[in-house]
Amino acid sequence: MKIGQLDNKAALAALATERKTVTAPGSGPEASAKVQLSPSASLLSTAAGETSFDQAKVDRIAQAIREGRFTVDAEAIADRLIANAEELLGRTSN
Repeated sequence: MKIGQLDNKAALAALATERKTVTAPGSGPEASAKVQLSPSASLLSTAAGETSFDQAKVDRIAQAIREGRFTVDAEAIADRLIANAEELLGRTSN
């Protein structure tokens, strides 16, 4: 299937109307789906607490990227991925 330019004026008009009718968050209809966490998921969520996101660290990394000082230690990332996989599989690394 080839995707090309829209030549149909009705389709272009519909797209333009669709873009204009976007509503602000909270002003639309009520959500139709309800989500309920299992007891296990709730426990994990509570255990993670509010410390799972460190805005100061994000800001430091973003600044380092902008300044070209940020480096990626591929070996450390690989080691952590392997350790996490072993943990999930119930093995311990030696």
